[in-house]
Amino acid sequence: MADHAVSHSTSTRAGLSADVRVDGRLDAHVEARAGEVVAVIGPNGAGKTTLLRALAGLVPHDGDVTVSGRSWTVPPLLVRDRNVGFVFQDQSLFPHLSALDNVAFGLRARGVPRSGAEETARGWLARFGIADLASRRPRELSGGQAQRVAIARALAPEPALLLLDEPFSGLDVGVATTLRVELARHLASYAGIALLVTHDAIDALTLADEVLVLDEGLVAQTGTPHEVAARPRTDHVARLVGLNVIREGDVFRSFSPSAVTVSLSQPEGSARHRWHGTVLSAAPHGDAVRLLVGADRELIADVTPAATTELGLVPGREVWLSVKETAVRTYASPVG
Repeated sequence: MADHAVSHSTSTRAGLSADVRVDGRLDAHVEARAGEVVAVIGPNGAGKTTLLRALAGLVPHDGDVTVSGRSWTVPPLLVRDRNVGFVFQDQSLFPHLSALDNVAFGLRARGVPRSGAEETARGWLARFGIADLASRRPRELSGGQAQRVAIARALAPEPALLLLDEPFSGLDVGVATTLRVELARHLASYAGIALLVTHDAIDALTLADEVLVLDEGLVAQTGTPHEVAARPRTDHVARLVGLNVIREGDVFRSFSPSAVTVSLSQPEGSARHRWHGTVLSAAPHGDAVRLLVGADRELIADVTPAATTELGLVPGREVWLSVKETAVRTYASPVG
């Protein structure tokens, strides 16, 4: 996705600049250029959905939201006057309307005559490969079909700001993978700004130009997907990209689960870093078994299936973890 944003203006007047504060739950600054996709990630309760709903005007908030050089908050614009497309987690399609009428709804609300709105809506249904489902009601659609309708409904009015709240949640892996490819194709030609809330590293790495990390309602990190994945600054992001991260003041130290040695007795030798803890979970991870271990912090370690059996690495087992200094990457916290 990163390539498509290059041709767009870098002026903030053509993009999004927002300071959003919501009742002690959120205090975030967000900037994005026209044509960019920003992945919003963070643990449950971090404020991701609150951010999207505030930008859409669905929850009261303080601060200023400026899109394409126009303030949406001074004076405050009503929801219907904000040029927003919103894809909710549960689709939130109108149950009494057909797929066609759902997609045409935003256009009709903006004053487009019925014939023109329906023509545009049919075009969007065709783009998502569901033109033959135009007359079906939401209850007659599968989860993947309903989500395609929801995304088409959000895109049809050509919004300046597209907000997607975990659009692949609840879908089968195969359906989600297909829909992810389809969405990437449409976002590549989308001229507005898109914010994508996700819990999946694949979304952040394949769909986004920038990543915004929220933690306890505050912005913990921003950067390109590569920058955030290579130098995570929160436990959530580290876990998302499959790393362990330890913060020591303004310095971060990260290491791979494959660099962790697991033993039943206190390790001897040159390993500088060691922890004593309890196995919380053990699950297949490729050719390995990934352990989640609770010590003074939660850490992940990859071990072979043979070692898992030999050492009896099941939940509740006390273990020692150790990592050599040569396997640890150290980086400072960027300013801001």
